Parts: sequence; structure tokens; C-alpha cells
Amino acid sequence: MKKIKSEPYAIVQLGNAVLRKIAAEVENILAEECQQLISEMMSTVSQAGGVGIAAPQINHSVRIFIMCSKPNERYPDAPFMPPTAIINPEILHYSSDKIKGWEGCLSVPSMRGLVPRHSQIKVRYFDQQGQEQLKEFTGFIARIFQHELDHLNGLTFIDQLESTKDLISEVEWYQQFAFKKI
Repeated sequence: MKKIKSEPYAIVQLGNAVLRKIAAEVENILAEECQQLISEMMSTVSQAGGVGIAAPQINHSVRIFIMCSKPNERYPDAPFMPPTAIINPEILHYSSDKIKGWEGCLSVPSMRGLVPRHSQIKVRYFDQQGQEQLKEFTGFIARIFQHELDHLNGLTFIDQLESTKDLISEVEWYQQFAFKKI
């Protein structure tokens, strides 16, 4: 890893080569530079109003992402999950059923896609303290995990679309879907 700067990072956009690379395993989670990167990722995703961010999105090709689900303007129905560092993640098992849901991405601004994802997953990862975690995630939290794991594998949500007809501008998405609640 390269030296970490102290302010939140700029989020790289679709077209940047780092988003198409397979990220490297983290070897020393407790190293100061790794801990600083995690801290800056948490700050960056918070300032951007996202529910997750992967290290490649801030130009660090390592296998770390942050999940921090909460209701916000982009995801008003999101459940609450405290900011959590996910390091060297893998999916051990996933449900056979997939559910389509709307996704956006901080690296693909102004677009939303109706993306099929497994509704339930069993995962293994290391936390910020270097402890192995085995968890089961469902629904929106499972969707975030799969979306961010894609970033570590050089993919974006656009790569998961069944059809380009499932892609919509964010402005149009807000008009059609976000404010139809009674």
C-alpha cells in the first residue's frame, strides 16, 4: 500500500483502470497504513452519503471495503448497520434465489441499475482488529456485500445487469421510484 493522506479521498469514476483490477489480499491488517486507510475510507463514504465503499474506489487496489448501511437520500429504506471494515472477504455460500433491486454506485454517479443479487449469503472476512468473522447476511445488507465484493474483483454493478434496459438515470429513478411512498 502507498502512503495514506490525511483528508478523505476523491472517489475514482467509471473508466479508471483501478476499477477493473482484481485487488490484492491484505497481508497485515494491523499495520498503521492499513488502519489509516480504513479510517479514511470510513470518512470518505460518510461524506459521500454512501452505504459502502471499496478500496479500489479510492485508488487503492487492496481487498478492503466498508459497509455502513443507514437510511439516507440515496437509500431511504436502508436498514441500520454500523460502519464495518470488511477485509479479505469471501462468500462461502449463497442462496439459489436472486432478487432484483435498484443499486447506485459512488463511482458511477447519476445512474441506477436493477441488479439481480443473491438474497442470502454466508461470508467470511477479517475485521479491523484482524479477527476472522463468519456471518450470514440477507436482503439489502447482502446486496451491499456483493456490490462491494464486485469492486474487489474488478466489476461494477453495470457488469451484473441482465440488460441495459435495467439502467436508468438517477434523476429519472428519483422521479419514478423514490418519492412514490404514501
